[in-house]
Amino acid sequence: MTRSLVQSDNQPITSLQSLHYYGQSIWLDYIRRSLINSGELQELVDSGKVQGVTSNPAIFQTAIAGSTDYDQVLNVLEKVQDRDALSIYEELAIADIQAAADILLPTYIRTQKQDGYVSLEVSPYLADKTAETIAEAHRLWQAVARPNLMIKVPATPEGIAAIEALIGNGINVNVTLLFSQSAYEKVADAYLAGLERFAAQGGNVSQVASVASFFISRIDTAIDGLLNAQLSANSDSHTCNFLRGLLGKSAIANAKLTYRKYQQLYTSLRWQKLAEKGAHPQRLLWASTGSKNPHYRDVVYVEELIGADTVNTVPPVTLAAFLDHGQPRLSLPEQIEAAEAVLLKLEQVGISLSQIADHLLQQGIKLFQDAFDALLSAVARKRETILGDQIDRMTYRLPPALDEAVQMHLFEWRQSGKIRRLWAQDASLWTDTDENYWLGWLGITDDQLAHLDPLKQVVQAVRSRDFTHVVLLGMGGSSLGPEVMKQTFGKTPNFPELHILDSTDPAQIRAIESRINLPRTLFIVSSKSGSTLEPHIFKQYFFDRVQQIVGVEAAGQQFIAITDPSSQLQQIAINDRFYQTFLGLPCIGGRYSVLSNFGMVPAALMGVDIARFLRLTEEMVHSCAPSVPAEDNPGVVLGTILGVLANQGYDKVTLTTSPSIGSLGAWLEQLLAESTGKIGKGIIPIDQEALSTPEKYGRDRLFIYIRLESAPNLAQDAAIALLEQSGFPVVRIAVATPEHLGQEFFRWEIATAVAGAILEINPFDQPDVEASKIATKQLMLDYEKTRILSTAEPLTTQLEIQIYSAPHDKDAFAKAAIENSLTSYLRSHLNRLKPGDYFALLAYIEMNPVYYECLQAIRHAIRDAKQVATCLGFGPRFLHSTGQVYKGGPNTGVFLQITNEPENDLDIPGQNYSFGVVKAAQAQGDFQVLAERNRRLLRLHLSQNTQADLELLQTAVRIALI
Repeated sequence: MTRSLVQSDNQPITSLQSLHYYGQSIWLDYIRRSLINSGELQELVDSGKVQGVTSNPAIFQTAIAGSTDYDQVLNVLEKVQDRDALSIYEELAIADIQAAADILLPTYIRTQKQDGYVSLEVSPYLADKTAETIAEAHRLWQAVARPNLMIKVPATPEGIAAIEALIGNGINVNVTLLFSQSAYEKVADAYLAGLERFAAQGGNVSQVASVASFFISRIDTAIDGLLNAQLSANSDSHTCNFLRGLLGKSAIANAKLTYRKYQQLYTSLRWQKLAEKGAHPQRLLWASTGSKNPHYRDVVYVEELIGADTVNTVPPVTLAAFLDHGQPRLSLPEQIEAAEAVLLKLEQVGISLSQIADHLLQQGIKLFQDAFDALLSAVARKRETILGDQIDRMTYRLPPALDEAVQMHLFEWRQSGKIRRLWAQDASLWTDTDENYWLGWLGITDDQLAHLDPLKQVVQAVRSRDFTHVVLLGMGGSSLGPEVMKQTFGKTPNFPELHILDSTDPAQIRAIESRINLPRTLFIVSSKSGSTLEPHIFKQYFFDRVQQIVGVEAAGQQFIAITDPSSQLQQIAINDRFYQTFLGLPCIGGRYSVLSNFGMVPAALMGVDIARFLRLTEEMVHSCAPSVPAEDNPGVVLGTILGVLANQGYDKVTLTTSPSIGSLGAWLEQLLAESTGKIGKGIIPIDQEALSTPEKYGRDRLFIYIRLESAPNLAQDAAIALLEQSGFPVVRIAVATPEHLGQEFFRWEIATAVAGAILEINPFDQPDVEASKIATKQLMLDYEKTRILSTAEPLTTQLEIQIYSAPHDKDAFAKAAIENSLTSYLRSHLNRLKPGDYFALLAYIEMNPVYYECLQAIRHAIRDAKQVATCLGFGPRFLHSTGQVYKGGPNTGVFLQITNEPENDLDIPGQNYSFGVVKAAQAQGDFQVLAERNRRLLRLHLSQNTQADLELLQTAVRIALI
């Protein structure tokens, strides 16, 4: 019978509701206490969006370890009786399962026991123990005591035997970790045998239900990996086209044929006898249906698996995505012959689906075991400390008026459901343009943890090749995250040392080259767009250098690319036979990409335990989840403070970090500046400005102290305490260990997105960064034609230092021209600073300790004399970071650009320009755009004796400030 896709009140139904018309149920693959207590699960069920709930050890691990949802009950449990971690976990989990089952009970009754179930898994350590599985399933069934409970049992041979016994005892079972048709047939046979046994004992088979959870995306991930390996090793175009045609096809084809098998089984005479007694078919449940490959549509594993008498269990992100843009149709019965052809072709290229299924089953059990271990460990820590130290703690102290404004905003965020809107990728939370496209980072930790094998394999291979160094060639979001990991974790024994190159300064490139052994160095070319100038020319330079040593054929094997799909860099990697290419997700912007391959690949290669790092990060992810109220949500609280205070003039966010994690500030600088600095608004991040006494600061500061609890700095502690006592707004974040930095990455990403909503800007674009790139490109094109890099005439030259001003700014230096000294020009420039302004040093010189200390002394002298915030950036690195807020943010900056004459330039192979020319063009392009934006601007061009000129400048600044 054809059903109408219009509701009774003549309103079109939603994409999710239409699934019900096709006979498919949606269950939610997620559970936690606040989801239940907040009423969110009740609303999902009442609205018909969700008809069941599934859980597993990983879900409970992140729920209990990564939130404060359970602290009160933990306190009560500990006061009544001390218990071991497993007992505490089961008490918490069973209470959640019971509450969810009660919410779903009306659905269970209304659908006549077809839906309305909630699942609880037996210990994954019992996967190969039939008797123990049966015993634990009975114990959990009795403890939960709800008719709409399903006990999850893995589809191992021992598990299948337990499934038959449990069904035979009248216990509902969710069979998990199915990957192959043959395994499904065994599971279906066990279900039918169990029903027959139950009926023979006089049981009512209509009271028993089961689903067979068939995992989808993991199959494509595994098979696509094998296909890509064959593609890399094959040059025959016909064969390559044949292989490419199989990418992304295996999982859906496997599912379609399994569904056909289901239909055949449940039309058999054996089944008809059971059906006559009221038995329910064991429906296929599609699991692992979030798309992991950026090439594929994010809801493909929902849209292509729609059929009668099926279930799809989805995480919240996939649920939101399907609600937003899902296109339902009756897809499972389609193209069965094509599905058969796909599996046949896999056999032809030597890929055994059976072997892959066996591997995925064992891998899945191991993943659940690891998650269960992590769960019990987290519960033990919670038991000892209630809150535990696994979540970085944050406290804040604000002046009363500011605190009141923050609390009002937090209340409004909770009342209006803005956190859920953020996680649902609702662009109207910001400017309603393209923000919904850029939120892939919300689910990146899950994706990374589920797909660690390819990274582990590369790490193992790199170690076996005895590389001593890894050099990352990248800019902005591609380099700043890896730099945090490098500076924080240092050199790991028996792993190569990581170096970062993010400057076109010839001296800095030479410095990097002097520290490495070229034949034993692996190079990572990292660029999301794949077309960024700097990584491209870095690659040209070092590829040529490696070629000279190891030869043309072998050079590519010392290079890895990290880039988005179909980029120019991906094609270069193919052409030059790079050792490996890791793809990013196009739905994640560069500055939000640190927890994706762009940050995790370099970290893994240098020896960081990425699995542990991401698992710790997951705890913050779930603390920031949509069901956590705003007042308790660490990312939302921080973002609200940032946004509210910026709107009230406290827009100079002064970052103080413990020395051991000091490089985090540069990453935060980019995240805040690029995300918020646009349309005349923005947060000005202040990094690496040494703390001073309260009288040195204006009342536009918000101090944020990120303190490493395992290695604090007592002088920083004292300075922050004094500022707090003096009435400045202060936020304190306590980071337990360096391994917890991932929690800060995610907390700050959420906070930045929240602050962007409060500032009413799009926190995911960077329109003014492109302006400098365009200006630089034009200067480079002109240079290639004329071999001359055009520049304006200096106002004057003093002691070999050339002084330039912007065209609109020359009148500001009329008085300085009379005295005509370096000091007079600096005095005129610095006298333009007023309360609420900030001063920025834009240094297009080598970033080395000597130059850095000299420039730091200059900024601190200006800060102390003028009571203004100060910034220091090395170019062109800062162009991909704070450059956005300098050009697009509030016109409150006074800028001093410093360039120099390179002592020894460096040619770029294959180009008719040098690194020195590129750096000079970047500086001029930056100056040009700042001038076009009417920024207060002065440029000093130093001689080749840069150190002496900087010392001279330092003296001149001090005199100018008198």
